[in-house]
Amino acid sequence: MFRTKVDFLQRFIRCKHTSGRPFCSRLVLGIETSCDETGAAVLDETGSILGECLHSQKEEHLRTGGIIPTVAQQLHRDNIERVVRETLEKSSVTPSQLSAVATTVKPGLALSLSVGLEFSLRFVRQHNRLFIPIHHMEAHALTVRMLHPLSFPFLVLLVSGGHSLLAVARGVDDFLLLGHALDEAPGDTLDKVARRLSLSKHPQCCTLSGGQAIELLAKDGDRKRFYFTTPMGQTPDCCFSFSGLRNQITMTIKKQEAEEGVGEGTLLSCVNDLAAATQHTVASHLAKRTHRAILFCKANSLLPADNPTLVLSGGVASNRYIRKVLTIITEWTGLSLLCPPVKLCTDNGVMVAWNGVERLREGRGILLPNQDVRYEPKAPLGVDISAEVRAAAIRLPRVRMKIQNNI
Repeated sequence: MFRTKVDFLQRFIRCKHTSGRPFCSRLVLGIETSCDETGAAVLDETGSILGECLHSQKEEHLRTGGIIPTVAQQLHRDNIERVVRETLEKSSVTPSQLSAVATTVKPGLALSLSVGLEFSLRFVRQHNRLFIPIHHMEAHALTVRMLHPLSFPFLVLLVSGGHSLLAVARGVDDFLLLGHALDEAPGDTLDKVARRLSLSKHPQCCTLSGGQAIELLAKDGDRKRFYFTTPMGQTPDCCFSFSGLRNQITMTIKKQEAEEGVGEGTLLSCVNDLAAATQHTVASHLAKRTHRAILFCKANSLLPADNPTLVLSGGVASNRYIRKVLTIITEWTGLSLLCPPVKLCTDNGVMVAWNGVERLREGRGILLPNQDVRYEPKAPLGVDISAEVRAAAIRLPRVRMKIQNNI
């Protein structure tokens, strides 16, 4: 069995000559269906995007007021075959030219993950291709290596609608988890606050996600009008908590509704100020936990002395205000900050394909087409050393966050 797998793998790493043009057989099809985006892309081993396609479910979920798992699953089913077909057509690549298919199998919405995995297993078995299961957060963490010559190790902050974590990336599949979400993720908090503020009724926000609406309105708001306590100020670790902050905001919204004599569902006159204060407090929480992670890494020599780097990725990383706040922290601590372009911060097939390329290059986690794989809705990233971070009890120096809303 072992020899059979070795022979099979060796066949796929040779360069071939097909259809009259030379090409290297290391082409990877990436498939992403972990939440509400149906994405696919074909990349070569240099990171060149040969073709991609993305179907967003955002408009549907805006109408229903949030992601309904059964609806997301059906939309994935309705679109995945077309998305993959169009990706291959744009790439001018046939299934037989692919080295492997890489697919997100963890973590995410169970019903959404199941669609991508079931489709991918049928595909690789039909066309006898290798299969590479992908961890969604690992893919986000490594995307920047497709665009910049970044060596391991580096610090990574991953923030999205479903996740928030700080980790040291030591290799393609080697992570030290410094901190993680204890309750809800920052993107989820922003979306819930936006719904509570009824921002879908705002003429400038009706087609935007909750996080996008908060960012837009915050540009014209006064963040100092409302004060929200930054979460976990007395807890010296790198974990995140946003549910308490959301409760603070909800209580303030109720108070403002009472003062203006309106009920829930009516746009408040101070909505821009509330958006600005919300955004600033979320950014401040992320910045403080990241600051402690940097100090912990320095104290334990977990990052290189020469040009240490923080990578910011995930859907919330597209927020320019949050990027600016984290830039202040990295400049203060002597790190470089790298972010993928906004297009690659949100879920997409490109990041999954690139993760597949990196794994294929190193021969890690590559499966034969007939091997069984299961999706995992919950899956930690790497080795959890958050208890060690907490035990270090690192106190943070004050850093002045002088920043304009309308950046």
